[in-house]
Amino acid sequence: MVFETSKANAILTILQGCNNLTRLKKIQAHVIVNGLQNHPAISNSILNFCAVSISGSLPYAQHLFKHIQNPQTQAWNSIIRGFAQSPSPVQAIFYYNRMLFDSVSGPDTFTFSFTLKACERIKALKKCEEVHGSIIRTGYERDVVVCTGLVRCYGGNGCAEIARMVFDNMPEKDLVAWNAMISCYSQAGYHQEALRVYNNMTNENVGVDGFTLVGLLSSCSHVGALNMGVKLHRIASEKGLLRNVFVGNALIDMYAKCGNLDGALEVFNGMPRDMLSWNSMIVGFGVHGFGDEAIYFFNQMLEAGVRPNSIAFLGLLCGCSHQGLVEEGVEFFHQMSSKFNVKPGIKHFGCIVDMYGRAGKLEKALEIIGDSPWQDDPVLWRILLSSSKIHKNVVIGEIAMRNLSQLGAVNAGDCVLLATIYAGDNDEQGVARMRKLIKNQGIKTTPGWSWIEVSKQVHRFVVDDKSHPDSGMIYQKLEEVTHKATMAGYVKDKSQFIFHGSCSEECLESSSTYHSEKLAIAFGLAKTPEGTSLRIVKNLRVCRDCHEFTKFVSQAFNRDIIVRDRLRFHHFKGGLCSCRDYW
Repeated sequence: MVFETSKANAILTILQGCNNLTRLKKIQAHVIVNGLQNHPAISNSILNFCAVSISGSLPYAQHLFKHIQNPQTQAWNSIIRGFAQSPSPVQAIFYYNRMLFDSVSGPDTFTFSFTLKACERIKALKKCEEVHGSIIRTGYERDVVVCTGLVRCYGGNGCAEIARMVFDNMPEKDLVAWNAMISCYSQAGYHQEALRVYNNMTNENVGVDGFTLVGLLSSCSHVGALNMGVKLHRIASEKGLLRNVFVGNALIDMYAKCGNLDGALEVFNGMPRDMLSWNSMIVGFGVHGFGDEAIYFFNQMLEAGVRPNSIAFLGLLCGCSHQGLVEEGVEFFHQMSSKFNVKPGIKHFGCIVDMYGRAGKLEKALEIIGDSPWQDDPVLWRILLSSSKIHKNVVIGEIAMRNLSQLGAVNAGDCVLLATIYAGDNDEQGVARMRKLIKNQGIKTTPGWSWIEVSKQVHRFVVDDKSHPDSGMIYQKLEEVTHKATMAGYVKDKSQFIFHGSCSEECLESSSTYHSEKLAIAFGLAKTPEGTSLRIVKNLRVCRDCHEFTKFVSQAFNRDIIVRDRLRFHHFKGGLCSCRDYW
C-alpha cells in the first residue's frame, strides 16, 4: 500500500509538469501498467489536462470520462469546464444535465460557475434561470463565486435588472463581483449606472484593478465623461497599470471618443502597443475628420511591422471621407484587397459612397452602390440620401428613397432628409408627401437625447426636458444664450421645422421646441467656468439649426464646444465647425 501510494505521488508529480498530449498518453500508459487507472486523483488530473489545457483534447477527454466508473464531482467539473470554454459550450450544459440525473455526485461552486459560463455564452436565459433555482435549492445562493457567475450570466443575457438584484443580495462582494456588475451595465448600454457602481465601490473602500478600469473607461467613452476618465487615468498611473495594454487601449478609446486626441496620443506614446492600439488612434483621427493624421498613423503602423486589418482601413477611409481626400481614400480602398488581402465590407463601401457623395460626385456614388455586393442593404442608400441632402439633389435623393422603399427599410429620418431636400427646392407637395408617409405608415421616430458631463457627473437631456432639478435655471439661461447667439449672427433655420412634434434622425421638431443639445449647452455654460470646453454626446445626427446655433454660441461665449453625434465629431470654435458644414 505504501509502495502504491509512493508510485501514485510520483505520477502526480510528473503530471504537474506535463505540457503536451503525447507525453500525457505515455504517462497514462505507465499508469495503466501499474494498475493505477482507477486512482481518483490520477484519473482526475489526466482528465482535467485533456479537458482544460490548451494542449489537451476534448474528444480524448470525453473518451476518458466515458471510462471513469462513478465519476466524482471533480471529474464532472473538468468536462463541464472544458466545454464551457470551448467552441461548443452547449455540450457543457448537456454534461451538467447528465450529472444531475445520472450521478450520485452533486454540483458544487465550480459546477454552477462553469455551467453559468456556458449559459452566458450561448444566451440560454431559461437554462440560467433553471440553474439559479438549483443554486437556491442546494444552498449556494450566498456563495460569492456562484453569485458572480449569475451576475455575468444574467448580464450576458440582457437582464441587467435581475443581475443587479442578485448583486444587491450578495452578503459579501469581492472585487471580481464589483467588476462583473460594472461590466454588465457597460455591455447593456447603462453607462451612467456603471459609473454609479464605481461610486458605490469607493464609498465601501473597494479598490480597483485593470478589469475595473477597462469597464469604467468604456462607459466614460460612451457618455463623453472626460473628467471621470481623467480621474481613472490618474488611478491607473498610481497603480502602475499604464503598461497594461488593455488599460492603455481603453484610455486611448476614452480620450478619442471624448474629443481629446492629445490625451489619446499621450497614452499611445507611453505604452506597449498592439493592433488595437494602432486601430484606436487611426479610427480616433478618422471620426474626428482628421484624414491626414489618420494616414500618418496608418503609415507609422506599417513601418512598425503591424499588418492592418479591416478596422484600420475603416478609420482611414472615414478620415479621408470627412476631410474630402477622395483620391487618397479611393487608393486605400483598392489597396485593401490588392495589397493587404483584406476584403472590404459594407462599412468600407459606405465610406466610399460617402466620400464621393460629400465631394458632390453623386452619380459616381450611385455607381459604386450598383457595383457593390451590398446594393440590397439600406445602409448605402441611406448614405446616398444624406449626400443628396447636402448637395440639394432632388433626383438622386428620390432614387435613394425609392430603393429604400423597395427594401422596406424607410424610417422617419429618411423621410425628413428627403423632405429637407424638397423644402430647399421649394417643393411643398414633396414635403407634404413625406409628412403623409410618416403619418399613414406609422413610421416610428427616434427620440433624441444629449449627454454632458459637469463636475464628474453626467447629465442627460431630451427634447423639451423639464425633468432636471435645475430646469427653471436652464431655460432661463437658454434664453440668454439664444439672445447672445442671435446678436452674433445666428438666425433660426425655420425651413427645417416640417414635422411638428416629431424627433427623427434630423431631429426636426416644431419651432417652439428646445432640442436636447441646446439644453445641454445652456446647462454647461451655466455650470462651468468661463473658458471651459463643453463636450456633448448626442444619439442622433445633429440637425442643421442646432449646428448653426452651436457655431454662434462658440463665438459669442468664446468656448470650444465638442459635439459627438451619431456620425462624427464636430469641433466648434470661434463660430466655425471642423466639419466645414458638411456632415
